Amino acid sequence: QLQPVESGGGLVQPGGSLTLSCATSGDKLRRYAVGWFRQAPGKEREGVSCISAGGTTTNYADSVKDRFTISRDNAKSTVYLQMSDLRPGDTAVYYCAVDRTPFPPTCTLVNDNGRYVTWGQGTQVTVSS
Repeated sequence: QLQPVESGGGLVQPGGSLTLSCATSGDKLRRYAVGWFRQAPGKEREGVSCISAGGTTTNYADSVKDRFTISRDNAKSTVYLQMSDLRPGDTAVYYCAVDRTPFPPTCTLVNDNGRYVTWGQGTQVTVSS
């Protein structure tokens, strides 16, 4: 079973940038779509971005479109989330999660019916001056 591990979070000033990584051991991650989600204190978890297994399809929440970029390096079994122009509203714990179905044609920001079955422990992103 794939177990993703997130890294790269931290404290950044508004307007700054961070890159999050989601890595797994072995080489099976290439078969699955991966999603990034976040949860701020007192708020529900929301989908931020996702990428299909082959990397040809990506989706973004409207709130991060044109500021965040998702990518993957299947040779390294790692998915990245490049975040720029960060705002205080981006403060949250960020989680990556792996889709349960191998080689899906696309990806989704909605964890309907438990689509995303394995989750990382999360990494804190704080945007503050």
